Amino acid sequence: MGYDFADIFSQQRRNRRITIILIIFFIVLVGLLGFAIDVYSFGTFEEVRIPIATIFALSIAGINGFVSYFYGSSIVLKSLHAQPIVFENPSHKQLYNVVSEMCIASGLPRPKIYVIPDPAPNAFATGRNPENASIGVTQGLLDTMNRDELQAVVAHEMGHIRNYDILTMTVVTVLVGTVVLLSDWATRTWRYGGVRTKRDSKSKGMHPVILILIILLIILAPLLSRIIAMAVSRQREYQADTSAAEFTRNPAALASALEKIAQATSPVRTAHKATAHLFISDPLHRKLDNKEGFFADVFSTHPPIQKRIERLKKMAYVYANKT
Repeated sequence: MGYDFADIFSQQRRNRRITIILIIFFIVLVGLLGFAIDVYSFGTFEEVRIPIATIFALSIAGINGFVSYFYGSSIVLKSLHAQPIVFENPSHKQLYNVVSEMCIASGLPRPKIYVIPDPAPNAFATGRNPENASIGVTQGLLDTMNRDELQAVVAHEMGHIRNYDILTMTVVTVLVGTVVLLSDWATRTWRYGGVRTKRDSKSKGMHPVILILIILLIILAPLLSRIIAMAVSRQREYQADTSAAEFTRNPAALASALEKIAQATSPVRTAHKATAHLFISDPLHRKLDNKEGFFADVFSTHPPIQKRIERLKKMAYVYANKT
């Protein structure tokens, strides 16, 4: 199995096109979800004079998108209890030096650097673009990795920054949250009869098939949006692994780092489902992320770590033979 480093830029262009398509899909899904609520409320398509729920849904998506674009990074860092590095700490100083080296290798500006005071080894990146990016690692990662492994992990996160994964995953996360919020709002409203009463008071009823489709959309929209978000996250982990190999010319170091991360048994205490996809490996240590098959492929945030390790080892073998 070969890996053409010269083809990375075409992969990035392809990923950016996929990102745009996914964002459009989510916006359409949010709009359809709002319109479905409108139709259910008024009883028929013809009765929908002013699509209040549709306008509300798209407005919420827009507001959430604005907040996440400008303040999402700060919110993530605060929720994870990430702290700026302390230069008096030798491990923090080494981290700073490694990040500086990978900035030169990747051609990116230096991101802000943070450390999470947690013994579980892991790392993440967040921000809206390379000029406003942040990299965070756990103290456990600094204590566990040797210099080459730390360099490989940082290179992986720099890959996320260069490929604009940080912005993509922030936007997708916000849109998924919007879909879940709207679906939950509709379900709670109907459960207490607030909307159903208005609909039933209309002289015209709704065709049962249309009613079933609308209800299915509202029930399945959150699940569908999460599946899409997970698929985006998994694919971008592979891409960032490849970028790390490009920056360090040492795929074996990242494979070794992932092996150490896989051996850790404790989760990152401050991590949660909303931020799990940002880490290099699932910080919650859910068993599903270590399995293969259709169910795992659909619902896991990361590809199986052993599969990534095997892929990197093959890449190291190919790269060694090329040089």
